[in-house]
Amino acid sequence: MNQPVHTIKLSPAGLRLEVTHGTSLQDVLFAQGVEFPCGGSGRCNGCRVKVIGGSLPVTDDEARLLTPAEIADGWRMACRHQVDGDLQLELAQWEMPILEDRSAFAFTPREGLGVAVDLGTTTIVAQLLDLQSGHVLAVRSALNSQARHGADVMSRIEYALSCRKADPPTGGHGGQAELEKMVRVQIGDMISELLAQARSALPLTRVMLVGNTVMHHCFCGVNVESLAHHPFEPKQPGRFRFSPSELGWSLPSEAAVEFLPCLGGFVGSDVLAGIVATELHGSCELVALIDLGTNGEIVVGNHDRLLCASTAAGPAFEGARISMGMRAARGAICDVQINQGALVCRVIGGDTPRGICGSGLVDAVAAGLDLGWISPNGRMTVGDAMRLTETVSLSQSDVRELQLAKAAIAAGLRILTRRLGVSLEDIQRVHLAGAFGNYISRASARRIGLLRFPLERIVASGNTALLGAKLALFEDTDAWESIAPRIEHVALNEDLEFQDVYAEEMQFPS
Repeated sequence: MNQPVHTIKLSPAGLRLEVTHGTSLQDVLFAQGVEFPCGGSGRCNGCRVKVIGGSLPVTDDEARLLTPAEIADGWRMACRHQVDGDLQLELAQWEMPILEDRSAFAFTPREGLGVAVDLGTTTIVAQLLDLQSGHVLAVRSALNSQARHGADVMSRIEYALSCRKADPPTGGHGGQAELEKMVRVQIGDMISELLAQARSALPLTRVMLVGNTVMHHCFCGVNVESLAHHPFEPKQPGRFRFSPSELGWSLPSEAAVEFLPCLGGFVGSDVLAGIVATELHGSCELVALIDLGTNGEIVVGNHDRLLCASTAAGPAFEGARISMGMRAARGAICDVQINQGALVCRVIGGDTPRGICGSGLVDAVAAGLDLGWISPNGRMTVGDAMRLTETVSLSQSDVRELQLAKAAIAAGLRILTRRLGVSLEDIQRVHLAGAFGNYISRASARRIGLLRFPLERIVASGNTALLGAKLALFEDTDAWESIAPRIEHVALNEDLEFQDVYAEEMQFPS
């Protein structure tokens, strides 16, 4: 017997979907770019939707995590419901723009086509290149399909290890096998779409992938268990090579697929690609590369010596765990300035502000410090909330979340420079990688003590991971494996000074 079909209307995008009765609302909305930070386990309320038409009954989890006012206003948690009738929903989040790369670079021409893939925890970006001309022929980007099982790497590890259904030949668990299949299928489909879009007569000869250590293990079939406990080191960090058939891809058999090597701990091949893209390994000057995110990666050094580390900054930079936080999407406050003692906020899309994203959060706290509304120890002097607009405000806990994030990055930087026997003042250039690093205000980052460098030394360097993957398409990647051993991984959790430095960096500059 055929199941009834229901209509779901989504605002503010104006989408209309036809959905079979009983379908998980999480599955429906994930396909439209909605994230589920805790993997749909009901531990957070990051997947909130507002019921404009139809009804969704209040669950026990919603009664626990949402306020009575939010429930009365129609807010629900998408992960807790199935579709059993027509619905009209307003989304509390929407898909953010994904950072691509259009940088010019020197290369030695090769035959055929190549695909560079930046496999991120949240998003995947793939570019198809003509290896003779270096031209980008097509681009695809998407939310990582694994994100339905958690927004960060630790959530993915937890899912991989908790679902012990049946051990596949790779030695992983059932949950990890599912994550592996999901991302392999998704990337294979993206490459097929790239080739169809380009309609080139040239053959596909190379596919180069980069990603953090967890993405590396989940794609390559390496058990992630070693990353779940001390000393948090990858089991097999090296380069992996595959044929398309081994990955289940319907692509030419002559295409060589490679996943570049990781550097240690949670520092993956995306950072190695960033080092090559910014030429840190050949620099005479002391240079830093910083990828600001939930798991912040830091590299400091030059051609003589390079140190790298990862630090758990938490999701504040991405707007998570913030009372009115959201991704950098329509309706998010992304910029806050002071004008004659008052705050002026810029909203993505020019709409009524619905929340605040990471760059807006950094601006708002910087402004609060300048106005004296926030003291150097992080305590608010204007009561329990700092109002940004009529509809959006910051709480004391929001400021604390940013303090934790900025302290982790700043402390990691100090530890690496100490290990090198230099000071922060000796660093001549700081490359900010990734989406957040390219949208954050350098002045605000300096004001809150996140980056204590002269502004002219801080450079927004774009998607260095994707650029590095493109460079690898034109090179013999044996050379990359010779670079990796030169980069020393520092486990910050084992550094005896880290906790003291971290506590010091919790303070905002006066």
